[in-house]
Amino acid sequence: MTITKDLQAISKELTKLVKQTEKLATALGKAEKPKAKSVMSKTKARAVTKKAPVKAVEITATDQVLNVINRSKKGVDTAGLMKKTGFDQKKVRNILHRTYKQGKITRVGKGIYVGAK
Repeated sequence: MTITKDLQAISKELTKLVKQTEKLATALGKAEKPKAKSVMSKTKARAVTKKAPVKAVEITATDQVLNVINRSKKGVDTAGLMKKTGFDQKKVRNILHRTYKQGKITRVGKGIYVGAK
């Protein structure tokens, strides 16, 4: 019995608060009462219309070089990488130096690189 009385008291307080907020809204120049359905439909419409565009995953130059190196079993030299990727010598050498320092590739001979294990 006390639970029902408590719930009735809470509902009365809520109705009082609703009336007070309506008075404040009209005092501020907002004569319209906000409708829950319209707010829900607007938020749903925003969610549907403002989806993030799907970005195509671009493979970086480093990824391209690493893919070529990892596919070769015996290793690849800079000339082979330049031929397969289409990059110039400076770009290939910079990528090789960076990936070697990161430990992603290893040297098996002079100028021949394979993927690190």
